[in-house]
Amino acid sequence: MNEADHTRQITQGLSSLRRILAQAKWLKRLVFATVGIVIAIALHAGIAGAMPDTGNTIKANTPEQAIAPAPSQQSAEAVPLDLLMQQAEDYYQAGQTAEAIALWQQAVARYQQQGDRPNQALVLSFLAQAFDDLGQWSPANQAIAQAIALIDTHPSASNPDAAWVLAQVLTIQGALQLDQGLGAEALSTWQAAEVAYQATDDSNGILGSQINQARALQSAGFYRQARDLLTQVEQALQDQPDSPLKVTGLRNLGKVLRWVGDLAQSRQVLEQSLAIARRLSDAPVQSASETISAADISGILLSLGNTTRAQGNLDQALAFYQQAAAIAPSVAAATQVQLVQLSLLVEAQRWAEAERLVPEIQSRLSRLPSGNLAVYGQINLAQSVVKLISRATATAAMPSPALFSASAQALATAIQDIHHLGNIRAESYALGTLGSLYETTRQWDEAQRLTQQALDLAQSMAAADIAYQWQWQLGRISCQGMQPCAGNLPQAMAAYADAVKSLQSLRSDLVAISQDVQFSFRESVEPVYRQYVELLLQADTDGSGSDRAPSQANLKQAREVIEALQLAELDNFFREACVNARPVDIDQIDPQAAVIYPIILPNQLAVILALPSQPLIYHKTSLAQAEVERILTQMRQSLRPTAFIEDWLPAAQQVYDLLLRPVETELAASGINTLVFVPDGVLRSLPMAALHDGQRYLIETYSVVLTPGLQLLQPRAIERQRLRPLLAGVSQAREGFASLPNVAVEINQIQAELPGEVLLNQAFTNQSFQTHIETTPASIVHLATHAQFSSNAEDTFILTWDGHIDVKQLTQLLRSREGDRSPIELLVLSACQTATGDRRAALGIAGVAVRSGARSTLASLWSVSDRSTAALMIEFYRQLGLPEVTKAEALRQAQIALLHQNDYASPYYWAPFVLLGNWL
Repeated sequence: MNEADHTRQITQGLSSLRRILAQAKWLKRLVFATVGIVIAIALHAGIAGAMPDTGNTIKANTPEQAIAPAPSQQSAEAVPLDLLMQQAEDYYQAGQTAEAIALWQQAVARYQQQGDRPNQALVLSFLAQAFDDLGQWSPANQAIAQAIALIDTHPSASNPDAAWVLAQVLTIQGALQLDQGLGAEALSTWQAAEVAYQATDDSNGILGSQINQARALQSAGFYRQARDLLTQVEQALQDQPDSPLKVTGLRNLGKVLRWVGDLAQSRQVLEQSLAIARRLSDAPVQSASETISAADISGILLSLGNTTRAQGNLDQALAFYQQAAAIAPSVAAATQVQLVQLSLLVEAQRWAEAERLVPEIQSRLSRLPSGNLAVYGQINLAQSVVKLISRATATAAMPSPALFSASAQALATAIQDIHHLGNIRAESYALGTLGSLYETTRQWDEAQRLTQQALDLAQSMAAADIAYQWQWQLGRISCQGMQPCAGNLPQAMAAYADAVKSLQSLRSDLVAISQDVQFSFRESVEPVYRQYVELLLQADTDGSGSDRAPSQANLKQAREVIEALQLAELDNFFREACVNARPVDIDQIDPQAAVIYPIILPNQLAVILALPSQPLIYHKTSLAQAEVERILTQMRQSLRPTAFIEDWLPAAQQVYDLLLRPVETELAASGINTLVFVPDGVLRSLPMAALHDGQRYLIETYSVVLTPGLQLLQPRAIERQRLRPLLAGVSQAREGFASLPNVAVEINQIQAELPGEVLLNQAFTNQSFQTHIETTPASIVHLATHAQFSSNAEDTFILTWDGHIDVKQLTQLLRSREGDRSPIELLVLSACQTATGDRRAALGIAGVAVRSGARSTLASLWSVSDRSTAALMIEFYRQLGLPEVTKAEALRQAQIALLHQNDYASPYYWAPFVLLGNWL
């Protein structure tokens, strides 16, 4: 779903207006007006077992309690306004948004009649939030604009009530802006909200507004500023005495830290929040404001479960969820936690436990009143059931047939209820999810009918975040679940093309979605691209029964789609849509370079070759993905220092046969001298230079380059007259990393070739590095220190004397060189290693290469002898100083120099060094 469907919790404190808990289900937003917090959480419908971290705000007035029918317009005039507002709040808590809207509209009219502009504005902001819940952005924007027009936007310190109302309205306006992708506007609005809270001397409101600002900064890609602000908020919270407000502030800070990727810090802050909450709950209560309830503790446990889940500790996450559910104070709260718990059990393939939990959740949902809570709960449950059925079926662990019938019946009933709610988004989700249930049971006609209805509703709202899911589903249904497609291929291709187009339009929203702990890029996005590529490469049939190769148009489209996937993966890695792509023709970059796209698909390894001024060439090997990955992993593992040539050579030749043997004649005849690989999946961690044709290594014939895609290149040759390096390194053992005694030799000899600034050991601190980057005109940044790469940005960093610089800090720091000064020509990371057991760790290298702003990046796939590394780097710089030698050729000559030394002839020593980006 998208940012219009959120779990919202709005705490109100003006006269008789009490706390309002908004419960919706997509990008879930928590708005705590008493602490001034609006936080956006991205949750994906496909994994909507995901429920909000809402345990600490469930009121005594819980949704399962009976709610009196909404009064008519005429009878409402006789109801006291405070009771009318309370009833609206109760409906909103129960997820009966349409009824709440009706009452708030009546309250707005009555406040208008009384000339009470502050309360009228406040209730209009509630309406804006409620319309946003329903995905109705136009009336939401209209309501918030009316609210702003009614209030004094420059109240004086002598009128704290006016400032408080302004702060509340601005808090909600910022949330609406962030929902609609207006991060800069949201930041400005929340800065104004902070100023308003300052006028009321509300320290908690100020801190909440700062957390909101950090969220907006993060969404806009200003990672360092967001981190700095969160650090400031944490310090301010630590300085406060223990109190329920401190508990809430720490809990929300912990959630934001999780969203920005600081998982260890998130857990630490949440554990502190839990410890304080438990301590306060055991202490004598002096006043209502000091009360800590079971709901507070349940909510923190839910947040802790989400953070530990993001850390990959599923067993501990499950334990936290179980504790949260056990003490949840209401049926609604317990159901929310159990839905998250169910999604985790399905993810962990604990089928029996998951199936046992389903009836309990179904029973709880049946006890909720008709409304958004019940509807979205049924949708979330059905989505987990779809995964349970499809995954268990794939492993021959068939679930009970009752799972399908019960979920289908509950969804059908929910669809009828949704019409009354007026929630088009929810109706689209319910119809599409019901269609996916029918898809799992291979009832294609019914699945297609329901999915098309869901798509029509999504498109009527221009909701690409929903539409792509149903477009993808229609594509699968058209193929009748088979790959290669066994159904209507043209219809399936059209549906997949629409799904990819919708995803491309979603970049910033998709990044927000990916921040939720239960969102899986590999399940919800990546398959759309890969399955579409497989359709594009599926052999054409000319009607005579014979197959033809894919058309040039399909090959070009497949190449563009796989590059788009690479870009989406980088966005997901950084949790920021900040990488700009521009179409580039290889002929414009280098007429002597060939581009190779190896694509790992479920049933084949496909290779597309682009030669300058020639049609695309395509070949494939029919192998299951698991077998392809086994072969590639075998080659990678054979390249160890203790291996013999008999260990690595056969593997290197086998991979060469798969990728290049079918096109080696065309390569030889083309006169090219550089091979540019756009590696896919496991291929990213494979040193292409070590491929062997039976006579020689690939590097002995061609320069070898890696790139996530031609669209990300900056096609400019190196400017030799301005090659001035900044050389930084750590040669001594630090923080558990071994010493690198040859780093000093490496740096000193490079400086002899290219004089520049040096930061060695104690001189290489985080602050000194930042200062030198910002003040020196270095065109090369050479980092001779331990670096670790991972598929997670938070686990990708370089080692300095006084700590780590993580990948986001590094890239933002290096990008500070853009603008008035020339960007960095070359970034060198000479002692890297990829995280053990992380098959996608090389994605971190690609991320650094693309996001650093450097035109080229030279890094190693694994950490090797610092002595051989020093020798390679020294030779690389010597070659780079020669006229007409490209960066790719300089690396090739340096690798060949090591290859011809007996001590370093093994590819282990020279092959891991890869050049990414511009090779000229």
